Amino acid sequence: MHPSEPDIELLRHIRQLLTGNQQTVAVAESVTAGHLQVALSLAEKAMEFFQGGITTYNLGQKTKHLNIDPIHGQSCDCVSEKVALEMATAVGPLFAADWGIAVTGYASPVPEQGIHDLFAYYAFSFKGHPVSQGILRAGQNDDPVAVRQYYTHELLMLFREALHLPYSPVKK
Repeated sequence: MHPSEPDIELLRHIRQLLTGNQQTVAVAESVTAGHLQVALSLAEKAMEFFQGGITTYNLGQKTKHLNIDPIHGQSCDCVSEKVALEMATAVGPLFAADWGIAVTGYASPVPEQGIHDLFAYYAFSFKGHPVSQGILRAGQNDDPVAVRQYYTHELLMLFREALHLPYSPVKK
């Protein structure tokens, strides 16, 4: 598999899990800049489970479309566990999807902010309620496209695992 190509077998498994439960998914992206939407759209019969997505790249758009707390968002450059959870819980209802996936972080170093080791926060929601969240670490990398592809693959792997878990909301 070429690093830029999504794992078709992984997508097939996600599709089977979602369609088998008559569920759908939508995504809210920032750091991955649409890569996750592209990957999901490449799955066979994607229209059966993928409702769509939104890429919000700044505080104004995250606040307007995904109900991000603007004061908190400004304090952390919209990169926090809280922002990821807010994005995930807002995107499902926005697209009438059962599941929401969100990711926000850094795909390239920001030396003026002391960010050299790249990371992203992610969250999954089900029916507008948080299910799980965490952090992905890409380390030091000067290739933003490779970092976005890494995050996308890791998110799909983690989402497949989340689909196997019994639903139990995460406490805010």
